[in-house]
Parts: sequence; structure tokens; C-alpha cells
Amino acid sequence: MSPRRKRPAMPGVQTAADTQAMIRVDHAGEYGAVRIYEGQLAVFGNRKSGTADAIRKMAEQEQEHLAAFDKFINERRVRPTALEPVWRVAGFALGAATALMGEKAAMACTAAVEEVIDEHYAHQIERLDGDVPLKQAVEKFRADEIAHKNEALKRGAEEAPAYKLLSGSIKAGCRLAIKLSERL
Repeated sequence: MSPRRKRPAMPGVQTAADTQAMIRVDHAGEYGAVRIYEGQLAVFGNRKSGTADAIRKMAEQEQEHLAAFDKFINERRVRPTALEPVWRVAGFALGAATALMGEKAAMACTAAVEEVIDEHYAHQIERLDGDVPLKQAVEKFRADEIAHKNEALKRGAEEAPAYKLLSGSIKAGCRLAIKLSERL
């Protein structure tokens, strides 16, 4: 007997399992974003700078996103990712490490993460036809993430040391985290 192949998802078509995976991965991603900003703010402390203030504002929005996905997780009885302990440490470490490299590196981290999330949310929006509350949330959060990316670019993300390497590494890590969190 040959193993069953998973059918590729079609735009606009989703199963209950697809929706649960979306909620699980989005919850994990927003949790990771909160932890990244916590790591950055742990390094920047109460520094009074435009970048630190921008990070605080983005962190507040990510907390709102996380709260919304906490609600989806609970209301729809979706199993959260089993990788939460990993994302707790990895997110904070990424945020702290990039902040230790300087404000521009912290912004490079934000730009890279948000670029991947923008793509991720855009793909989900294409597939979310019948689930209006989830689609509306993802659309709103995508707009916030695009604003975060644009803010990071405005604040010199591309001027960070080894920007292309740093950005590429972070994007690859985010894409891997997405794939893992959808399944585990």
C-alpha cells in the first residue's frame, strides 16, 4: 500500500485542520514576536530614544495580537504549539542578541521578521473565505506587521552590520519556525 500524499491546499479552500494549524502557528508567531521585543527591551532598558520608543509601541501591538490569538485558541479549543518553550527562549535570545548589536540591528530583526509574517498572513488571507472573524483579525494584524516593517526600515534596519546576512538568517529561522509550529 502506498502512503497517502497530502493534497496541496487550494486558495480559498480550508479544512478544520487547516484552520487549527493557522491559529496554532499565528499564536506561536505572535508569542515569539512578544518575546523578541521583550529581549530587545531588556537590553535597551528604559533608554529614551526613538528606536526604543518604537519598540515599546510595537511590543504593545504584538501583545494585542497575542491576546486575540489566545482567545481563538481557547474558544476554538486549538492545541497550542508544543514548541512554546523553545520559542520562549529563542524569541527572547534573538531580541536580546540583536539589541546588543545596536539599534539598527534590532530594527533589522524587526524588518526581517515582519517581512516573513507579511507573506505568511497574505497567504492565509487568500485561503480564509468562510471564517470571517479569523480573516478580519489576520488582515488587521498584517497591516500592523507591515507598519512595523516600514518603521524598522525607516529607522535604519538596512544600515545594520552585515544586514543581508543577518536579515537572511532571521528570515530563514522564521520560515522554519512557521513550518514547525503548524505541525507540532
